[in-house]
Amino acid sequence: MNKKVNTILFVVGATLFIVAISVLCFTALTLLYHNYLIVHISEEIRAWGFALIFIISIVISVLIYRVVLKFIMTRINTDKYFNPLFAGNYEKN
Repeated sequence: MNKKVNTILFVVGATLFIVAISVLCFTALTLLYHNYLIVHISEEIRAWGFALIFIISIVISVLIYRVVLKFIMTRINTDKYFNPLFAGNYEKN
């Protein structure tokens, strides 16, 4: 495979990974909220629960994505296997 195909596959895989992590975090937090927290929260605050769960799941998934991406980038030589996404005036420092 060439660099362009590697880059496209990496971007598609990374997108699917962050979507899957977001869905898993949202599902886990929703189950936690529904099973344990909803009985201890008043009616006025319950409506804000899912909005807060949505925001927290996105934040957690981005943090997990960053950690995994940094780990992968330390293991893989990106110049050897991937094309730059933005090719204009690309210079490596």
